[in-house]
Amino acid sequence: MSTLLLRLCGPMQSWGTYSRFSIRDTGLEPSKSGVLGLLCAALGKPRLERPGDGFPTLATLSRLKLGVRVDQEGWVRRDFHTAGGGPHDDCKGRRDYGVIKADGSKGDPVTSARYYLADADFLVGLEGDRGLLEILDQALQRPVWQLYLGRKSFVPSKPIRLPEKPPLGPSLVEATLFKALESHPWPEGKKRLRLVLETAPGEGAETRKDVPLDFERRSFDVRTVRTDFIERGE
Repeated sequence: MSTLLLRLCGPMQSWGTYSRFSIRDTGLEPSKSGVLGLLCAALGKPRLERPGDGFPTLATLSRLKLGVRVDQEGWVRRDFHTAGGGPHDDCKGRRDYGVIKADGSKGDPVTSARYYLADADFLVGLEGDRGLLEILDQALQRPVWQLYLGRKSFVPSKPIRLPEKPPLGPSLVEATLFKALESHPWPEGKKRLRLVLETAPGEGAETRKDVPLDFERRSFDVRTVRTDFIERGE
């Protein structure tokens, strides 16, 4: 079995799964929809799927098994966000502006609470067919669109594709998801790390609704994950 490893590290990240209206949440680690969205950006795959467009289908990508090793836990922070409501130079004769509504009429200022992770560092693994993972690995070397960590303004501080130099080794390895995440070089000084792996439903499993069915219509399915801790051997 093959596993593709990615590094998701940055001063700010946001991986929301329950965001509605004025509340924009974030999980404590990357969501499956967020990771697959990042890979779609690297491929240049549009949200609207068309038969025969040459891209891997979203259903194919969703079958990849996802795992996350938390190399550094992030601090959850809250940003009070305002859109519209202030003076606008382009609106001559108008004192202020709001967020434009769907019908084109002037809207009101919109406020929201947006949560994000500060200073988090994740090692993400995707297990599946090697041919598909090779396509994704090549796309990460030359991404078509900008890659970001959940929101367009949240840029990575390290290359998402692992640099192929000692002691890191290749980003695409012949190993199970667990083995690839466990054996990849650890952060200095860490002796115990949190691991979140996709698993079959059962005792101790947690349900998450973050498997994308259609990015255009924003519909998602559920999966189950299990959280464990791994310890560094002497």
